[in-house]
Amino acid sequence: QVYREMMMKMMKMMMILVLSGLLCVSADVLHEDIYINGCSDSDGESMYALDGEEKWVADHINKRGVEPQPSFVDHIRYPRGFYEQAVSDQQVCRGSLKILRIVIKDPLENDPPSSLMIYTREDVELREKNTLICYVTGFYPAPVNFYWTKNGENVTQGTSTNVPYPNKDGSFNQFSRLEFIPQLGDIYSCTVKHLALDQPLTRIWDVEKTQPGIGPAVFCGLGLTVGLLGVATGTFFLIKGNKCS
Repeated sequence: QVYREMMMKMMKMMMILVLSGLLCVSADVLHEDIYINGCSDSDGESMYALDGEEKWVADHINKRGVEPQPSFVDHIRYPRGFYEQAVSDQQVCRGSLKILRIVIKDPLENDPPSSLMIYTREDVELREKNTLICYVTGFYPAPVNFYWTKNGENVTQGTSTNVPYPNKDGSFNQFSRLEFIPQLGDIYSCTVKHLALDQPLTRIWDVEKTQPGIGPAVFCGLGLTVGLLGVATGTFFLIKGNKCS
């Protein structure tokens, strides 16, 4: 994995170039963009982001560029050969990695994830489509591996995982998503594995639906009873008064 010091230097250099271009127009930073090119012996990542949102990712398995933004968002047009440039950058990255391993004798320490959480994208409604999101952050190097289960059974259908995104301290964060339909009693889990972890981290999420409380029903019934007693009492005195007259 490309070492954190190299990545931080690259990020600083790129930010200086971006900011210098913006300063020609305004003293305030309007937008921040970043291009990341990372590699290891078995994997590689090329990603462009704007204001913290992934805009373009190189899918090196299917050999194409991917825009992870939803269809309703205005997409940036990328020049022809953008993916080919990412492939070339990967070759440069692996060459640099070989040199770094020779020059730097002591690699940086691996950092395990500092936080893992699982939550839903929308408020939970039974039998309504929703998405579970598993978020992990604070790990180095990237990536982590995600595993989903439903009621103890492994789940792969309906899952998707974004590429790792750098934090300001040089560590990474990453998301995984699971599309599901909430059913009362179902239990889901998200597990992450990382080379710095002795044991995988797991978070559990179960489908709960708050049932209507008995309080309103009790008060409603009590109010109805009191009201009927009041009507009965009033009717009794009305009849009694008519007899007396």
